[in-house]
Amino acid sequence: MNQTWLTFLQTQGAVVESGQIRHFGDAAAERKAAVGDTVLAELSTLSLIRIHGTDALTFLNGQLSNDLRRVDEAHGQIAAWCNPKGRAFALFRVLRRGEDYYLQLPGALQETTLKRLRMFVLRAKVMLEDADNALVSFGIAGPRAEVLLRETFGELPNEINNSVTRNDITVLCVSAMPMRFMVIAPMNSAAELWQRLRLNARPVASDRWIWLDIGAGLPQIYPETSEAFVPQMFNLELLGGVDFKKGCYPGQEIVARLHYRGGLKQRMVRAHVDADAAPGAPLYAPDLPGQTAGTVVSAASAPAGGYDLLVVIQLSSIATGTVRLGNEHKGPPLKMLPLPYPLPAIDESATERRGT
Repeated sequence: MNQTWLTFLQTQGAVVESGQIRHFGDAAAERKAAVGDTVLAELSTLSLIRIHGTDALTFLNGQLSNDLRRVDEAHGQIAAWCNPKGRAFALFRVLRRGEDYYLQLPGALQETTLKRLRMFVLRAKVMLEDADNALVSFGIAGPRAEVLLRETFGELPNEINNSVTRNDITVLCVSAMPMRFMVIAPMNSAAELWQRLRLNARPVASDRWIWLDIGAGLPQIYPETSEAFVPQMFNLELLGGVDFKKGCYPGQEIVARLHYRGGLKQRMVRAHVDADAAPGAPLYAPDLPGQTAGTVVSAASAPAGGYDLLVVIQLSSIATGTVRLGNEHKGPPLKMLPLPYPLPAIDESATERRGT
């Protein structure tokens, strides 16, 4: 986390507890504002890794699940970094500024990920660095987000994952329901743009951005869920985060086999629970007595109480009974909610033969 940025946000009304921004004075009002108002979200819980050097593209393309050859200053991606068993160690938002590539991920995973990625550099002419002291991020979402950002920044990206960089400020389109943009810029430029946007948008903490991600069906990998899921389990191929035609990367054989042969037993769905929840929390269902039926991927407090969730769960468990959080018999039940995109039809016979 950039401490200078944190200090600036405190001058803007941010309330910090245990080193993390919790709200901007009224958490309940901010939860309601994120539903339909235009909000300005601090994203200090996210970090950036900078990758540069003549072999940067080759190195990244040999590590991530997507085809990095398609990434340029106008087009970004999401991509997973998997272990040899195909389980995602981290999930990145990938973008390019000039000749440098940037990987955005939760700050809690940055140090471990950076250290582990460096182990694979070997003789490649590539450098990997913590970019948090150079760049900061924030987001804007809601009905006036596009208008306000266009008035203060200029031309905007018009498709999801596309970006525009001007005067060292990068604006990335994150989703369209509601319209959301992310700003990545040096501290001084970010602070100036934040102050101008704040005149017409309500500041909120990063948990509201997570809540919007949940509504959009966009997952994240945290330390609690690192190496827990194959990309298809958290719908990454449906979100454009897996390229099945590119060359090899760690875990590629497992990911490709699941795609071409079928047999996926778990998928990510959206849910609500009238209790506190956190990533990594176990789920239980009657069809799997004595064992977990799924795991919480992302969680954020809901405007009307309880928590909204993204969960990876056994498909059989959704249809056969009540799914519970944390305790097989006494845990609070989940209410399933729709995703904004369709899940593919499941081949039940293939699931029985080759389940994952």
